[in-house]
Amino acid sequence: MVAWLLRGLVMSAVHIGARVLLGLAIVAWPLESTMWKTVAIAAVVLVALIWGGVDGLVDGRAHEDPDDYRDLTMVWLKAGLLAGLISAIVCWILGNWVMSGIGQNSLAIEIFAGGSFTTLLIFVPALVGAALGRFLTRRQHRKNQAARDAEADDNFSYQQTQPVGLSK
Repeated sequence: MVAWLLRGLVMSAVHIGARVLLGLAIVAWPLESTMWKTVAIAAVVLVALIWGGVDGLVDGRAHEDPDDYRDLTMVWLKAGLLAGLISAIVCWILGNWVMSGIGQNSLAIEIFAGGSFTTLLIFVPALVGAALGRFLTRRQHRKNQAARDAEADDNFSYQQTQPVGLSK
């Protein structure tokens, strides 16, 4: 399965689930709507951040040279656009015919405004997570390389002090 398609479908399911639970929470506790909105947005952002971080770690471990990294920017942009489109259409259907607390915008508003917001809600944290994962991997590569270089220097200096024919 294409990487962006899998990420887009899962993230659209996460966003739809967050909006449905948000709608139920707002209907049940209307005075705490700000808190529930914050929790719903944080859940979507956290999933994107963690998944992007895992992508960055895996990609950084697969390629030591940063020039060889995969293009996670386009993967996550396509995933965000797909998730925005799918979640906008599904939430519009749910809001108009199934649940009253999820919102009742027009389809155009839901697709353009809601879809754009969802795209950014997924795209930006995923890229931050990927950058963080790659940074941590590069840092570990540098530590390992420094340890190997120090060990090679120790072996070289030991061999310099020994008579010919003796080695460690």
